[in-house]
Amino acid sequence: MYSIKIPVNEVEFLAATVWERSDAKAVVILHPATAVVQAFYQGFAEYLFNRGFSVLTYDYRGTGHSKSGMVRSYNVSMSDWIEHDVGCITAWAKARFPELSLLAVGHSVGGHAVLLSTATHALKAAVIVASHAGVTSTIKQTTEKVRVWCLLRVLAPVLCRILGYMPAKRLGLGEDLPAPVMLQWGRWSAMPGYFYDDPDWDARQRASEIMLPVLVMGFDDDPWANPEAIARLMEPVQKAKIERREIRHAEFGLPAIGHMGFFRTRCAEKLWPVVGQWLESQCPD
Repeated sequence: MYSIKIPVNEVEFLAATVWERSDAKAVVILHPATAVVQAFYQGFAEYLFNRGFSVLTYDYRGTGHSKSGMVRSYNVSMSDWIEHDVGCITAWAKARFPELSLLAVGHSVGGHAVLLSTATHALKAAVIVASHAGVTSTIKQTTEKVRVWCLLRVLAPVLCRILGYMPAKRLGLGEDLPAPVMLQWGRWSAMPGYFYDDPDWDARQRASEIMLPVLVMGFDDDPWANPEAIARLMEPVQKAKIERREIRHAEFGLPAIGHMGFFRTRCAEKLWPVVGQWLESQCPD
């Protein structure tokens, strides 16, 4: 395992961690969720490494170790993460491992990246975990719907305007976020089709062009990535070979999974092999 810094432009970089093995079956890139740093995925990365893959984790610009200076200095949006950060990390992996197939596992917004980044065309297959169209109206629990609505439509715009960034850490919501990331996320959440309705981005066309095999995983106790929200995300993806798995946590003897739980070690024995075996099935013999 080793750490690297991959330049995105003259002043910004992506901090990444590489688990590299000489006999790797393929390379797996882990695209993180919003406000989640790469260290969260270390256990899962090591699992895939021990299963025979080389693995790459990283932090989006303005978060974790991909941050130099103040968060408020980063003029980077969520669509920049999806296109430029994902493109940069994929290009590095392709150059470093030219003989190996590239696979990806995307968590939440990392799953959006699988569907929308032009870099996805370099992949052989991908897994999307707890990823959904983050439309507030699809949240079933009334109290959670109100909480998320207030966070994205009221609190975030005010705090970003006052502070110049989103102080998510102080609110117990993960890593602090650049203001453009948070504000774009909030705008998308108000659109019935999420980013597919954004007139400034060709998201629907991008998703419609994906042709690779994709495993889509959802969990019955995830308050956000519920079946309706996942279906909205996947609706334009007509050319890809989609396999859906709706995991019921009680059937696997797990007390909870939710939006974040799949990558926690309590799911290692019961759920990680589902993804590990599927990724292996996509590798050349």
